[in-house]
Amino acid sequence: MRILVVGKGGREHALVRALAESPEKPELFCFPGSDAIFEIAKPIEADGLDSLIAWMTTHAIDLCVAGEESYLVKGEGLANLCAKHGIPCWGPPKESAQLEASKEFAKQFLVRNHIPTARATATDTLDEAVAAIAGEYPTVLKFDGLAAGKGVAVCPDEPSAMAFLDEVFTQRRFGPGRVLVEQCLTGPEVSIFAAIVDDSYLIFTPARDYKRALDGDLGPNTGGMGAVASRRLISPEMLAQIEKEIVQPTVAGLRSEGLPYRGFLYFGLMLTPTGPQVIEYNCRFGDPECQAVMPLVKGDLASFCLAGAKGDLRPEFISFDDGWSVCVILASAGYPETSRSGDLITGLGNTGDFRIYHAGTLKNVDADWETNGGRVLAVVSGAATRQEAAAKAHAAADLIHFPGLQRRHDIGILNFD
Repeated sequence: MRILVVGKGGREHALVRALAESPEKPELFCFPGSDAIFEIAKPIEADGLDSLIAWMTTHAIDLCVAGEESYLVKGEGLANLCAKHGIPCWGPPKESAQLEASKEFAKQFLVRNHIPTARATATDTLDEAVAAIAGEYPTVLKFDGLAAGKGVAVCPDEPSAMAFLDEVFTQRRFGPGRVLVEQCLTGPEVSIFAAIVDDSYLIFTPARDYKRALDGDLGPNTGGMGAVASRRLISPEMLAQIEKEIVQPTVAGLRSEGLPYRGFLYFGLMLTPTGPQVIEYNCRFGDPECQAVMPLVKGDLASFCLAGAKGDLRPEFISFDDGWSVCVILASAGYPETSRSGDLITGLGNTGDFRIYHAGTLKNVDADWETNGGRVLAVVSGAATRQEAAAKAHAAADLIHFPGLQRRHDIGILNFD
Protein backbone atom coordinates (compact mmCIF):
# COMPACT_ATOMS: atom_id res chain seq x y z
CA MET A 1 0.00 0.00 0.00
CA ARG A 2 1.35 3.43 -1.01
CA ILE A 3 -0.03 6.40 0.94
CA LEU A 4 0.61 10.12 0.52
CA VAL A 5 -0.22 12.48 3.43
CA VAL A 6 -0.75 16.17 2.63
CA GLY A 7 0.44 18.62 5.27
CA LYS A 8 3.53 19.58 7.24
CA GLY A 9 2.72 20.18 10.94
CA GLY A 10 2.52 18.29 14.20
CA ARG A 11 -0.88 16.87 13.26
CA GLU A 12 0.55 15.36 10.07
CA HIS A 13 3.59 14.03 11.95
CA ALA A 14 1.18 12.21 14.28
CA LEU A 15 -0.91 10.89 11.37
CA VAL A 16 2.16 9.70 9.46
CA ARG A 17 3.49 7.89 12.51
CA ALA A 18 0.11 6.25 13.19
CA LEU A 19 -0.14 5.11 9.57
CA ALA A 20 3.44 3.79 9.69
CA GLU A 21 2.54 1.67 12.72
CA SER A 22 -0.30 -0.06 10.84
CA PRO A 23 0.20 -3.82 10.30
CA GLU A 24 0.08 -3.17 6.54
CA LYS A 25 3.42 -1.29 6.86
CA PRO A 26 2.49 1.05 3.99
CA GLU A 27 5.06 2.92 1.95
CA LEU A 28 4.55 6.53 3.03
CA PHE A 29 5.09 9.84 1.24
CA CYS A 30 4.35 13.39 2.33
CA PHE A 31 3.82 16.80 0.73
CA PRO A 32 5.00 19.41 1.58
CA GLY A 33 6.21 17.63 4.73
CA SER A 34 8.99 18.53 7.15
CA ASP A 35 12.42 17.27 8.15
CA ALA A 36 10.87 15.27 11.01
CA ILE A 37 8.15 13.74 8.81
CA PHE A 38 10.76 12.81 6.23
CA GLU A 39 12.38 10.51 8.78
CA ILE A 40 9.24 8.34 8.37
CA ALA A 41 7.82 9.26 4.96
CA LYS A 42 9.55 10.06 1.68
CA PRO A 43 9.49 13.57 0.19
CA ILE A 44 8.06 14.15 -3.27
CA GLU A 45 8.69 16.67 -6.01
CA ALA A 46 5.65 18.92 -6.46
CA ASP A 47 4.98 22.65 -6.33
CA GLY A 48 1.18 22.73 -6.15
CA LEU A 49 -2.00 20.74 -6.52
CA ASP A 50 -1.66 19.98 -10.24
CA SER A 51 1.89 18.66 -9.97
CA LEU A 52 0.94 16.80 -6.78
CA ILE A 53 -1.88 14.98 -8.57
CA ALA A 54 0.41 14.24 -11.52
CA TRP A 55 3.01 12.78 -9.16
CA MET A 56 0.45 10.59 -7.39
CA THR A 57 -0.88 9.31 -10.71
CA THR A 58 2.61 8.54 -12.04
CA HIS A 59 3.67 6.80 -8.84
CA ALA A 60 0.50 4.72 -8.38
CA ILE A 61 -0.51 6.12 -5.00
CA ASP A 62 -3.26 3.99 -3.43
CA LEU A 63 -4.51 6.59 -0.95
CA CYS A 64 -4.22 10.33 -0.37
CA VAL A 65 -4.80 11.49 3.23
CA ALA A 66 -5.70 15.16 3.66
CA GLY A 67 -4.13 16.40 6.88
CA GLU A 68 -4.06 20.13 6.27
CA GLU A 69 -7.34 21.91 5.56
CA SER A 70 -6.10 24.54 3.09
CA TYR A 71 -5.51 22.02 0.27
CA LEU A 72 -9.13 20.90 0.44
CA VAL A 73 -10.33 24.31 -0.74
CA LYS A 74 -7.38 25.46 -2.90
CA GLY A 75 -8.11 25.65 -6.62
CA GLU A 76 -10.40 22.80 -7.63
CA GLY A 77 -9.83 21.13 -4.26
CA LEU A 78 -7.54 18.23 -3.36
CA ALA A 79 -10.30 15.60 -3.01
CA ASN A 80 -12.03 16.79 -6.19
CA LEU A 81 -8.85 16.44 -8.22
CA CYS A 82 -8.13 13.03 -6.67
CA ALA A 83 -11.61 11.84 -7.67
CA LYS A 84 -11.09 13.12 -11.21
CA HIS A 85 -7.93 11.02 -11.50
CA GLY A 86 -9.22 7.91 -9.72
CA ILE A 87 -7.16 8.34 -6.52
CA PRO A 88 -9.01 7.44 -3.29
CA CYS A 89 -8.85 10.44 -0.93
CA TRP A 90 -9.50 10.48 2.82
CA GLY A 91 -10.80 14.04 2.97
CA PRO A 92 -13.93 15.81 1.71
CA PRO A 93 -14.43 17.60 -1.63
CA LYS A 94 -14.28 21.38 -1.84
CA GLU A 95 -18.03 21.95 -1.60
CA SER A 96 -18.25 19.98 1.66
CA ALA A 97 -15.05 21.50 3.06
CA GLN A 98 -16.89 24.85 3.14
CA LEU A 99 -18.03 23.68 6.58
CA GLU A 100 -14.58 24.78 7.73
CA ALA A 101 -13.59 27.27 5.06
CA SER A 102 -16.62 29.51 5.69
CA LYS A 103 -17.95 30.17 9.19
CA GLU A 104 -21.09 31.65 7.61
CA PHE A 105 -21.69 28.53 5.48
CA ALA A 106 -21.29 26.34 8.56
CA LYS A 107 -23.66 28.48 10.63
CA GLN A 108 -26.33 28.36 7.93
CA PHE A 109 -25.91 24.57 7.65
CA LEU A 110 -26.33 24.21 11.43
CA VAL A 111 -29.47 26.34 11.48
CA ARG A 112 -31.01 24.57 8.46
CA ASN A 113 -30.48 21.18 10.07
CA HIS A 114 -31.68 22.22 13.55
CA ILE A 115 -28.32 21.49 15.18
CA PRO A 116 -27.74 23.38 18.47
CA THR A 117 -25.44 26.38 17.98
CA ALA A 118 -25.03 29.99 19.09
CA ARG A 119 -27.00 32.85 17.52
CA ALA A 120 -24.95 34.80 14.97
CA THR A 121 -25.12 37.75 12.57
CA ALA A 122 -22.96 38.08 9.44
CA THR A 123 -21.44 41.54 8.90
CA ASP A 124 -19.59 43.16 5.99
CA THR A 125 -18.06 46.23 7.63
CA LEU A 126 -16.68 47.41 10.96
CA ASP A 127 -19.75 49.60 11.51
CA GLU A 128 -22.10 46.68 10.84
CA ALA A 129 -20.18 44.52 13.30
CA VAL A 130 -20.33 47.19 16.01
CA ALA A 131 -24.08 47.53 15.42
CA ALA A 132 -24.54 43.75 15.65
CA ILE A 133 -22.62 43.59 18.94
CA ALA A 134 -24.97 46.28 20.28
CA GLY A 135 -22.87 46.71 23.41
CA GLU A 136 -23.43 43.12 24.58
CA TYR A 137 -20.22 41.68 26.03
CA PRO A 138 -18.65 39.21 26.09
CA THR A 139 -19.08 38.49 22.40
CA VAL A 140 -17.45 36.12 19.92
CA LEU A 141 -16.13 37.44 16.59
CA LYS A 142 -15.27 35.00 13.78
CA PHE A 143 -13.57 35.81 10.49
CA ASP A 144 -15.46 34.03 7.72
CA GLY A 145 -12.60 32.08 6.20
CA LEU A 146 -9.48 30.06 6.91
CA ALA A 147 -7.11 31.86 9.27
CA ALA A 148 -4.80 29.11 10.59
CA GLY A 149 -6.71 28.95 13.87
CA LYS A 150 -6.32 32.69 14.55
CA GLY A 151 -9.56 34.04 13.07
CA VAL A 152 -11.70 33.80 16.21
CA ALA A 153 -11.71 36.23 19.12
CA VAL A 154 -13.61 35.96 22.40
CA CYS A 155 -13.98 39.62 23.34
CA PRO A 156 -14.84 40.51 26.96
CA ASP A 157 -15.18 44.23 26.25
CA GLU A 158 -15.31 46.94 23.59
CA PRO A 159 -11.52 47.59 23.35
CA SER A 160 -10.78 43.91 22.60
CA ALA A 161 -13.58 43.73 20.04
CA MET A 162 -12.43 46.91 18.29
CA ALA A 163 -8.86 45.62 18.17
CA PHE A 164 -9.96 42.42 16.41
CA LEU A 165 -12.30 44.24 14.04
CA ASP A 166 -9.47 46.62 13.15
CA GLU A 167 -7.27 43.63 12.28
CA VAL A 168 -9.98 42.16 10.05
CA PHE A 169 -11.53 45.17 8.33
CA THR A 170 -8.74 47.76 8.40
CA GLN A 171 -5.48 45.81 8.38
CA ARG A 172 -7.00 42.92 6.38
CA ARG A 173 -4.81 40.50 8.35
CA PHE A 174 -6.68 37.48 6.98
CA GLY A 175 -7.57 38.91 3.58
CA PRO A 176 -11.06 39.88 2.41
CA GLY A 177 -13.98 38.39 4.29
CA ARG A 178 -17.00 38.97 6.50
CA VAL A 179 -17.22 38.68 10.29
CA LEU A 180 -19.76 36.68 12.25
CA VAL A 181 -20.85 38.34 15.47
CA GLU A 182 -21.84 35.44 17.67
CA GLN A 183 -23.48 34.86 21.02
CA CYS A 184 -20.89 33.92 23.65
CA LEU A 185 -21.60 30.46 25.06
CA THR A 186 -20.37 29.25 28.44
CA GLY A 187 -19.31 25.85 29.71
CA PRO A 188 -16.47 23.36 29.21
CA GLU A 189 -15.35 22.67 25.65
CA VAL A 190 -14.87 19.26 24.08
CA SER A 191 -13.59 18.15 20.69
CA ILE A 192 -15.42 15.25 19.03
CA PHE A 193 -13.96 13.54 15.96
CA ALA A 194 -15.91 11.33 13.59
CA ALA A 195 -14.75 9.32 10.62
CA ILE A 196 -17.56 9.83 8.12
CA VAL A 197 -18.17 7.65 5.06
CA ASP A 198 -21.27 8.80 3.20
CA ASP A 199 -24.14 8.10 5.65
CA SER A 200 -22.08 6.03 8.12
CA TYR A 201 -19.74 7.27 10.85
CA LEU A 202 -17.47 6.19 13.71
CA ILE A 203 -16.77 8.47 16.68
CA PHE A 204 -13.12 8.55 17.78
CA THR A 205 -11.77 9.34 21.25
CA PRO A 206 -12.98 12.74 22.56
CA ALA A 207 -10.39 15.39 23.42
CA ARG A 208 -10.08 18.82 25.01
CA ASP A 209 -7.50 21.43 24.06
CA TYR A 210 -6.07 24.41 25.95
CA LYS A 211 -6.21 27.54 23.82
CA ARG A 212 -4.82 30.25 26.10
CA ALA A 213 -1.08 30.84 26.13
CA LEU A 214 -0.51 30.96 29.90
CA ASP A 215 -1.19 28.82 32.94
CA GLY A 216 -4.62 29.28 34.45
CA ASP A 217 -6.20 29.85 31.03
CA LEU A 218 -4.74 33.34 30.90
CA GLY A 219 -3.09 35.27 28.10
CA PRO A 220 -3.90 35.46 24.40
CA ASN A 221 -5.60 32.77 22.33
CA THR A 222 -3.30 30.37 20.49
CA GLY A 223 -3.65 27.49 18.09
CA GLY A 224 -3.51 25.25 21.18
CA MET A 225 -0.96 24.83 23.97
CA GLY A 226 -1.85 21.25 24.78
CA ALA A 227 -4.64 18.69 24.89
CA VAL A 228 -6.03 15.70 26.75
CA ALA A 229 -7.88 12.76 25.22
CA SER A 230 -9.81 9.84 26.69
CA ARG A 231 -12.98 7.84 26.21
CA ARG A 232 -13.66 8.88 29.83
CA LEU A 233 -13.31 12.61 29.18
CA ILE A 234 -17.12 12.94 29.10
CA SER A 235 -19.84 10.65 30.41
CA PRO A 236 -21.40 7.97 28.20
CA GLU A 237 -24.70 9.82 28.61
CA MET A 238 -23.23 13.07 27.31
CA LEU A 239 -21.54 11.33 24.39
CA ALA A 240 -24.88 9.67 23.50
CA GLN A 241 -26.59 13.08 23.59
CA ILE A 242 -23.89 14.59 21.35
CA GLU A 243 -24.27 11.71 18.91
CA LYS A 244 -28.06 12.04 18.79
CA GLU A 245 -28.35 15.85 18.67
CA ILE A 246 -25.21 16.80 16.73
CA VAL A 247 -23.32 13.99 14.96
CA GLN A 248 -26.32 12.16 13.49
CA PRO A 249 -28.05 15.36 12.23
CA THR A 250 -24.77 16.56 10.71
CA VAL A 251 -24.26 13.33 8.76
CA ALA A 252 -27.92 13.32 7.68
CA GLY A 253 -27.67 16.99 6.67
CA LEU A 254 -24.62 16.37 4.52
CA ARG A 255 -26.43 13.59 2.70
CA SER A 256 -29.72 15.48 2.26
CA GLU A 257 -27.93 18.58 0.95
CA GLY A 258 -25.83 16.63 -1.55
CA LEU A 259 -22.52 17.29 0.23
CA PRO A 260 -20.41 14.12 -0.15
CA TYR A 261 -18.12 13.36 2.78
CA ARG A 262 -15.40 10.78 3.34
CA GLY A 263 -12.85 11.73 5.96
CA PHE A 264 -12.47 13.08 9.48
CA LEU A 265 -14.87 15.74 10.72
CA TYR A 266 -14.08 17.70 13.87
CA PHE A 267 -16.91 19.01 16.04
CA GLY A 268 -15.80 21.81 18.36
CA LEU A 269 -18.47 21.83 21.09
CA MET A 270 -19.41 23.85 24.15
CA LEU A 271 -21.17 21.89 26.89
CA THR A 272 -23.54 24.66 27.93
CA PRO A 273 -25.99 24.50 30.87
CA THR A 274 -28.75 23.79 28.32
CA GLY A 275 -26.82 21.08 26.47
CA PRO A 276 -24.02 20.67 23.91
CA GLN A 277 -23.79 23.25 21.12
CA VAL A 278 -21.53 23.42 18.05
CA ILE A 279 -18.88 26.16 18.06
CA GLU A 280 -17.26 25.12 14.79
CA TYR A 281 -16.57 22.34 12.31
CA ASN A 282 -13.12 21.42 10.99
CA CYS A 283 -12.83 19.10 7.99
CA ARG A 284 -9.83 17.26 9.39
CA PHE A 285 -8.36 16.31 12.77
CA GLY A 286 -7.74 19.10 15.25
CA ASP A 287 -4.26 20.25 16.23
CA PRO A 288 -3.00 19.56 18.91
CA GLU A 289 -5.85 17.14 19.68
CA CYS A 290 -4.66 14.79 16.93
CA GLN A 291 -1.33 14.41 18.71
CA ALA A 292 -3.18 13.34 21.88
CA VAL A 293 -5.70 11.06 20.16
CA MET A 294 -3.51 9.13 17.71
CA PRO A 295 -1.51 7.19 20.36
CA LEU A 296 -4.86 5.85 21.64
CA VAL A 297 -5.83 4.46 18.21
CA LYS A 298 -4.93 0.80 17.85
CA GLY A 299 -5.13 -1.55 14.88
CA ASP A 300 -4.85 -0.85 11.18
CA LEU A 301 -5.46 2.87 10.56
CA ALA A 302 -4.04 2.64 7.02
CA SER A 303 -6.57 0.00 5.92
CA PHE A 304 -9.35 1.85 7.77
CA CYS A 305 -8.69 5.08 5.85
CA LEU A 306 -8.25 3.32 2.50
CA ALA A 307 -11.54 1.42 2.89
CA GLY A 308 -13.28 4.62 3.97
CA ALA A 309 -11.95 6.58 1.01
CA LYS A 310 -13.42 3.87 -1.23
CA GLY A 311 -16.81 4.14 0.47
CA ASP A 312 -16.64 1.33 3.02
CA LEU A 313 -16.59 2.18 6.74
CA ARG A 314 -14.75 -0.67 8.51
CA PRO A 315 -14.76 0.00 12.28
CA GLU A 316 -13.38 -3.49 12.94
CA PHE A 317 -10.00 -2.36 11.57
CA ILE A 318 -9.31 -0.14 14.59
CA SER A 319 -9.96 0.08 18.33
CA PHE A 320 -9.37 2.66 21.04
CA ASP A 321 -7.31 2.48 24.21
CA ASP A 322 -9.45 3.16 27.30
CA GLY A 323 -6.72 5.16 29.02
CA TRP A 324 -5.70 8.83 28.93
CA SER A 325 -3.31 10.73 26.70
CA VAL A 326 -1.86 14.17 27.53
CA CYS A 327 -0.11 16.44 25.02
CA VAL A 328 2.09 19.36 26.11
CA ILE A 329 3.06 21.93 23.46
CA LEU A 330 6.47 23.62 23.51
CA ALA A 331 6.29 26.98 21.74
CA SER A 332 8.93 29.43 20.56
CA ALA A 333 9.79 32.87 21.90
CA GLY A 334 7.16 35.49 21.04
CA TYR A 335 4.34 33.03 20.33
CA PRO A 336 1.46 33.61 19.55
CA GLU A 337 2.00 37.22 18.43
CA THR A 338 5.24 36.31 16.63
CA SER A 339 7.58 33.35 16.49
CA ARG A 340 11.35 33.09 16.62
CA SER A 341 13.24 30.57 14.52
CA GLY A 342 16.78 29.27 14.63
CA ASP A 343 17.01 28.41 18.34
CA LEU A 344 18.92 25.17 18.99
CA ILE A 345 16.82 22.40 20.56
CA THR A 346 18.43 20.02 23.05
CA GLY A 347 17.08 16.93 24.80
CA LEU A 348 15.41 15.30 21.81
CA GLY A 349 17.71 12.29 22.18
CA ASN A 350 16.14 11.36 25.51
CA THR A 351 14.01 8.23 25.40
CA GLY A 352 11.18 7.00 27.58
CA ASP A 353 7.48 6.28 27.70
CA PHE A 354 6.50 9.30 25.63
CA ARG A 355 6.22 10.51 22.04
CA ILE A 356 7.51 13.70 20.46
CA TYR A 357 5.77 15.16 17.42
CA HIS A 358 7.45 17.97 15.49
CA ALA A 359 5.36 20.98 14.46
CA GLY A 360 7.84 23.80 13.81
CA THR A 361 11.38 22.42 13.53
CA LEU A 362 14.09 21.90 10.95
CA LYS A 363 17.55 20.40 10.83
CA ASN A 364 20.41 22.87 10.38
CA VAL A 365 23.60 22.31 8.38
CA ASP A 366 25.08 20.42 11.34
CA ALA A 367 22.03 18.09 11.42
CA ASP A 368 20.92 19.56 14.75
CA TRP A 369 17.27 20.43 15.39
CA GLU A 370 16.26 24.10 15.49
CA THR A 371 13.00 25.92 16.06
CA ASN A 372 11.15 26.94 12.89
CA GLY A 373 7.74 28.25 13.86
CA GLY A 374 5.40 29.19 16.70
CA ARG A 375 4.40 25.82 18.08
CA VAL A 376 7.59 23.78 17.97
CA LEU A 377 7.01 20.36 19.54
CA ALA A 378 4.26 18.25 21.09
CA VAL A 379 5.28 15.96 23.94
CA VAL A 380 2.72 13.19 24.55
CA SER A 381 2.37 10.50 27.20
CA GLY A 382 -0.35 8.04 28.02
CA ALA A 383 -1.43 6.17 31.15
CA ALA A 384 -4.40 4.47 32.77
CA THR A 385 -5.29 7.66 34.68
CA ARG A 386 -5.27 11.31 33.66
CA GLN A 387 -3.10 12.26 36.63
CA GLU A 388 -0.42 9.74 35.70
CA ALA A 389 -0.52 10.68 32.00
CA ALA A 390 -0.18 14.38 32.86
CA ALA A 391 2.73 13.76 35.23
CA LYS A 392 4.54 11.68 32.60
CA ALA A 393 3.96 14.23 29.83
CA HIS A 394 5.25 17.14 31.92
CA ALA A 395 8.26 15.13 33.10
CA ALA A 396 9.10 14.34 29.47
CA ALA A 397 8.67 18.00 28.49
CA ASP A 398 11.15 18.94 31.24
CA LEU A 399 13.86 17.06 29.30
CA ILE A 400 13.69 19.37 26.27
CA HIS A 401 15.19 22.85 26.11
CA PHE A 402 15.68 25.74 23.70
CA PRO A 403 16.09 29.50 24.23
CA GLY A 404 12.76 31.28 24.69
CA LEU A 405 10.80 28.04 25.24
CA GLN A 406 7.19 28.63 26.32
CA ARG A 407 4.83 26.01 27.73
CA ARG A 408 1.97 25.62 30.12
CA HIS A 409 2.48 23.55 33.26
CA ASP A 410 -1.22 22.88 33.91
CA ILE A 411 -2.08 20.85 30.79
CA GLY A 412 -4.12 17.83 31.89
CA ILE A 413 -4.53 19.35 35.35
CA LEU A 414 -6.52 22.58 35.06
CA ASN A 415 -10.32 22.27 34.73
CA PHE A 416 -10.31 18.73 36.11
CA ASP A 417 -9.31 18.79 39.79
